[in-house]
Amino acid sequence: MASGTEISPQVTGFVDGCLQDIAAMSTSTMEDHNADTLATSNQTTTGKPPRNLSVMRHCTSSAFLCESDSDIGSFGLKSPSVETSEFVSVFRSGSCSEKGPKQYMEDEYICIDDLEEHLGALANLPSHGAFYGIFDGHGGVDAASFIKKNLLNFIVQDSHFPNGLKKAIRSAFVKADHAFADATYLDKSSGTTVLTALIFGRNMLIANAGDCRAVLGKQGRAIELSKDHKPNCTSERLRIEKLGGVIYDGYLNGQLSVARALGDWHIKGSKGSSCPLSSEPELEDIVLTEEDEFLIMGCDGLWDVMSSQCAVTMVRKELMQHNDPERCSKALVKEALQRNTCDNLTVVVVCFSKDPPPKTEIPKSHKRRSISAEGLDLLKGVLSNI
Repeated sequence: MASGTEISPQVTGFVDGCLQDIAAMSTSTMEDHNADTLATSNQTTTGKPPRNLSVMRHCTSSAFLCESDSDIGSFGLKSPSVETSEFVSVFRSGSCSEKGPKQYMEDEYICIDDLEEHLGALANLPSHGAFYGIFDGHGGVDAASFIKKNLLNFIVQDSHFPNGLKKAIRSAFVKADHAFADATYLDKSSGTTVLTALIFGRNMLIANAGDCRAVLGKQGRAIELSKDHKPNCTSERLRIEKLGGVIYDGYLNGQLSVARALGDWHIKGSKGSSCPLSSEPELEDIVLTEEDEFLIMGCDGLWDVMSSQCAVTMVRKELMQHNDPERCSKALVKEALQRNTCDNLTVVVVCFSKDPPPKTEIPKSHKRRSISAEGLDLLKGVLSNI
């Protein structure tokens, strides 16, 4: 169409009609997509998930009553350290532990909602605090039971406690591991992974050695606060190979399916020697805010069949119904059993408020009166034929 050519009212009306039709189609497509997404989110998927659908890292799985992991999964976001917040955390927890399909129960756990009451007024605590831990044993229960009974004492008795919590926790892991090696009445070939959460006021410190996992529920989103220490994980594989270890079919030295654990002294050899099997925990600290609703701690028996986002969605939905973290833990264990987990199951759910999570409204789709690039090309093609 030449420049300056007068456009007739018929053509103008035709163009307006095209624009409205294209915009309507765009809006309809958006609404259909949103409806499909909501419908899909209500479908339950079962069975062991594929291990290659990572959102944050290598250990995600299928979704249950929730959005796709690729859309709303774990982003590894920390809560901002906003010191002006008036949020005051309240600790209340629930737990559930089941033997599952295995012949023996080798898991242990600990839930302490009030550290001052547990340790006494002379414990020199910086503020009101709580302590939680999961100990996933293997080769017997001796290591898991010993570490459960002694780890907290090693932490609070360390010279760096409470001002240097990270140093105190790292030191306590090593001391507890060595003390277990010296306990002649126990089976030193047994071992355990360890996941702990130490909270003082709004400050939470996660320590992990092994393949248990801590997941924060943040307004319905799943935030993974620990990394699964599997031998095939790139960073762990490089560390293992540097220390002379080998990985056979995903097993450290062909014997162990985790890269970090306490105990297992038949693999570590003598104390102080360099060994591919590490007892050093990885630490993650976070400052809790109003957006942080609860923490899920679980052994690998849970995460083998359930994604972090799925677990957070389940717990949030349960809390909105009955506000009971104990029942939430039982619901996760029951669901994992129905998904045919092959391991012991231990789950701890910690709430940071006395109130249930608020209802989250799904925003309605907005009608957009814009035109896409494809629509613009189509309109140009129509106009060029006039």
